[in-house]
Amino acid sequence: MENVIIVGTGCAGLTAAIYTARANLSPLVLEGRMPGGQLTTTTAVENFPGFPEGIEGPDLIMLIHRQAEKFGARFRYGVVEEFEPGTPHRLKVDGEWIEARAIIVASGASPRYIGLEGESALIGHGLTSCATCDGAFYRDVPVCVVGGGDSACEEATFLTRFASTVYLIHRRDTLRASKIMADRALANPKIKPLWNSTVSAFLTDAAGEVRGVRLRDTRNASESDLEVKCVFVAIGHEPNTSAFRGILATDENGYLVQKHGTGTNIPGVFAAGDVADHVYRQAITAAGQGCAAAIDAERWLASGG
Repeated sequence: MENVIIVGTGCAGLTAAIYTARANLSPLVLEGRMPGGQLTTTTAVENFPGFPEGIEGPDLIMLIHRQAEKFGARFRYGVVEEFEPGTPHRLKVDGEWIEARAIIVASGASPRYIGLEGESALIGHGLTSCATCDGAFYRDVPVCVVGGGDSACEEATFLTRFASTVYLIHRRDTLRASKIMADRALANPKIKPLWNSTVSAFLTDAAGEVRGVRLRDTRNASESDLEVKCVFVAIGHEPNTSAFRGILATDENGYLVQKHGTGTNIPGVFAAGDVADHVYRQAITAAGQGCAAAIDAERWLASGG
């Protein structure tokens, strides 16, 4: 039986691995379908402390991974299929049941993309889901945001600090965002809404970078091309909690609910990073939550849990 099993190897899971390994808990870390999490799809990371020249997302993950291994964390590829709480807790991983006294769920969230052909290859090459991460790379050039909710309005407003023009592409003729967010976005002279429009294709240059999008009018199916240097998709995220739903408490969108720090409704099960955080969604905040979850788990185990 394991002392601690950590589900996920993004910033939250790997930081939890460092802390639990240094506490001599010999954690087992489960790497899922996307080892390294969303950072592995990010090119340059310029806002993680300690890297004044920036660092590639996969390189940052590799360094944190190596640090966790140095202190004794063990890694295993596998996807959690089922969860049974108890003493001990049980996880079914690729058909095999494994047990642990404590579990840290740091399985992250997956951004929703449009679903167009060739989309995955463009992520990090002019297609992204994070304006805070990538907006500064697109100074004085036109970009677009796809979506009509609060996130889309927030992303568009943020991008006006850098881009020359921010096109806000929405399939309807009114935003579904809250009135205050919608009003703020539409009042910004740099934001130009494109109503009744969807993206039907990405246009790329010879280097394989995004150079524009093809728009389809939802009323008459006519198409037109729009030149932009980056497409920011803001149509939501899907927390990776399918194996835990119905057992661990979630909010209406499926994010794990934390209480008393990083605890969940099941004693001995903790949540960290984007699987619970739908507000900040940054590498540094995920790492901080991974640290907190590790400390919470260590203290829970020390108290006889």
